[in-house]
Amino acid sequence: MKKIILCAIAIMAFGFANAQKTRFGVKGGLNIATIGGEDRANALIGFQLGGFAEINVWKKLYIQPELLYSAQGGKFDGYYGEPDYTVNLNYINVPVLAKYYITKQFTVEAGPQLGFLVSSKNTYDEKSVDVAFNLGAGYNFTDNFSVGIRYTIGLSNVYDYDNDYYDDEDFGYYDNRYTNNVLALTAAYKF
Repeated sequence: MKKIILCAIAIMAFGFANAQKTRFGVKGGLNIATIGGEDRANALIGFQLGGFAEINVWKKLYIQPELLYSAQGGKFDGYYGEPDYTVNLNYINVPVLAKYYITKQFTVEAGPQLGFLVSSKNTYDEKSVDVAFNLGAGYNFTDNFSVGIRYTIGLSNVYDYDNDYYDDEDFGYYDNRYTNNVLALTAAYKF
């Protein structure tokens, strides 16, 4: 097993070394997050911060893996006299995007993302892994500085209701899927 892992790492390292151009950078920005579902949450303002690599694989096509800390969640209205409440979820997100340069300045991107829950200020049964898909665009002011907009569409349920307590017919409310959805406005600097 160790030989297979070492072989895979060597192949990836060789592939990255042979890429025509690889640049690294940092990025950060504003998250406008919601939790979608039957009772859609109101927007919660958060942030994201992290780093990325931009790897040229063919002409104007790049692969861009990222590692981001992201503050997400949503604000829910209380029912029947209950107070409103906020769901705060903090993730380490790992998107891997296909990025295409339409022109030297304008880019589009799309790709999957895995998120790992690192903290929650709630008492709900949040899942520790989140799956999503990203669509976005960017504008390069210079070779080093760019801005971007990205929409992350949640594909997996935020909550884990796989126990008998929530399977009761009286708790049909919990059968609904609640997904993380984030509109991100970011700035990035490439070295």
